[in-house]
Amino acid sequence: MILKKVLTFASLTLLFSAQSPDSERLKDIFADSFYIGVAVNARQVNSSDEKVTSLIANQFNSLSPENGLKWERVHPELDRYDFKFGDEYVALGQKIGAFTIGHCLVWHQQTPRWVFQDQNNEPLGKDALISRMEDHIESVAGRYKGKIHGWDVVNEAFNEDGTFRESNWYKIAGKDFMKAAFRKASEVDPGAELYYNDYNVWRASKRKGILDFAKEMKAEGIRVDAIGMQGHYQLDSPTLEEIEQGIIDIHEAGFKVMITELDVDVLPRPRRAEGADLNMNFANSDEYNPYRDGITPEAEAKLAARYAEIFALYEKHKDKITRVTFWGLGDGVSWLNNFPVRGRTNYPLLFDRNLEPKTEIIDKIASVVK
Repeated sequence: MILKKVLTFASLTLLFSAQSPDSERLKDIFADSFYIGVAVNARQVNSSDEKVTSLIANQFNSLSPENGLKWERVHPELDRYDFKFGDEYVALGQKIGAFTIGHCLVWHQQTPRWVFQDQNNEPLGKDALISRMEDHIESVAGRYKGKIHGWDVVNEAFNEDGTFRESNWYKIAGKDFMKAAFRKASEVDPGAELYYNDYNVWRASKRKGILDFAKEMKAEGIRVDAIGMQGHYQLDSPTLEEIEQGIIDIHEAGFKVMITELDVDVLPRPRRAEGADLNMNFANSDEYNPYRDGITPEAEAKLAARYAEIFALYEKHKDKITRVTFWGLGDGVSWLNNFPVRGRTNYPLLFDRNLEPKTEIIDKIASVVK
């Protein structure tokens, strides 16, 4: 009986300490500000590693899929869908009570070639392509109606100067492919939020093109709820002023703001002219891959300062921002280990290669809301 009381007290102590408002859990730190999300891959969604599952559940209250719901994965052949990842991903979101994101329904990359071709491998016409896209949206978004709470309907459809990207979607269907995609997504799941998502939205010229077209759709009665600003930053770029102006402009245009795909690249980037020289091996270069054996205290301090100033800005505009999502669970799985140079060792996230928290960085971030 005494042992039972001891165990019960110990269990309650652990429970209450885990729920303490003073705990440095990201979702607790920003509980009154915005959702804190993370992008997960197939191994993490179906992981038997308690460290992985507890980190996802304890730190984050929103989920995004890295690749598992992109067209080539979920709809690899004309008459075949593969919903294994999607079903497990949605189940994880339900299990932890997360605001679950679908990424993404329409994109120019990771879309099979057959999508744009007829049975003779000739280019589809506009109506046929839009019909095929609508069937895809109905099958994927329809399967998860009421379970996925927001969709990146169209991803990365604009150039840096604000013109439309000359993708296969645009070449065949013009800007109507975007309008049809948002109309169909809204029809299939009226309760889900609908987003346009892109990188470098901090750039004024690109943002103007995006917002002009989003307002055009809105004027035609097409629902667009938010603009996703991908947060692929470097230590010194873009400036806080550029990021802030993007947040303000999106809000003033009448859309919610979401910070998607957040990470901070700590490695130097080769110039384009150097990148064209295939004889240069940047992964083995001390100049371009300087932290193969571990990040220096000086570089980590710069990373901490950068994250702190970024989150101070987000906190300043928490009335406009509804979600901030990190692009990856830990440094070891970040895409930045292989972009723009393959095989380097990067440190862009808040959890290291062993999924241990970078406590000094998290403490600095937490200080912006205290």
